[in-house]
Amino acid sequence: MDPELEAFVPLFPQADFADPAGVRSLFSELAAAVPLPDVTGLDIEDVAVPVAGGPDVPVRVYRPHGARGAVVWLHGGGHVTGDVDSEHPWATRLALTSGAVVLSVGYRLSPENPFPASLDDACAVLSWAAARAGRLGVDPARIAVAGHSAGGGLAAGVALRARDERGPAIRFQLLNQPQLDDRQETWSQRHFTDTPWVDRDKVAASWRHYLGGRPATPYAAPARAEDLTGLPPAYIATAELCPNRDEDIHYALRLLQAGVSVELHQWPGTFHGSQAIVTADVSQRQNAELGAVLRRALAD
Repeated sequence: MDPELEAFVPLFPQADFADPAGVRSLFSELAAAVPLPDVTGLDIEDVAVPVAGGPDVPVRVYRPHGARGAVVWLHGGGHVTGDVDSEHPWATRLALTSGAVVLSVGYRLSPENPFPASLDDACAVLSWAAARAGRLGVDPARIAVAGHSAGGGLAAGVALRARDERGPAIRFQLLNQPQLDDRQETWSQRHFTDTPWVDRDKVAASWRHYLGGRPATPYAAPARAEDLTGLPPAYIATAELCPNRDEDIHYALRLLQAGVSVELHQWPGTFHGSQAIVTADVSQRQNAELGAVLRRALAD
């Protein structure tokens, strides 16, 4: 493990995904401790996006001056926790480093709202962004979907559904340590039973909450999709000590074999979510790369 990251591991509180209320409170406390970057140059606005058959979804829009592209950003939290407030430090950084309009989506959480509620919310925001690209000041041909952990899995599901239903064009998908496969059959899922912050049991609890006892479909667990052709180019990042690692690498390989352009970055010495330790050199490089990748993908 990277020594700068390892020094923080004994300080981590215990997070129990079997207790959604408790883990949400803990997640909010941790997010509140993350230092905020200077927001000079950003216009920030809260909006409510209508969702067919569901309540409006809260979205926080971060608009850098001169932005031409947009990113539908889906937070992590195991499908159980996270909202636009807890994601504020990360969405702010992403807007500043990418130079794109970032739409941070406060999608519905499980177990109260299992699949497909969060996917419906994310797809509604994508359609909303595409229809209002002019008002956002961006090119409708420069819209990406992106997310971390459970949000990365949602982003992959959005890309699949948009392809199948001929939804809005997606220029790029960024999947950071995404949660893609409910079967948990890979080497990393079977062996990472005590890794920091997220381990096999926590991933299993997340899937139970998200699926709500229903069989997984490819839109819920994109690794189950048999056909990956015609999907947007992708950037996939993995953490060495993350249970999701091997399913993410396998998904990247399958995208390549389907003719989809992919950049894959495996970060050595890291664990799931360790980029939140912003003082570590490797975390600074990880966070900077997310913005740089989106900046390049949404450029001419």
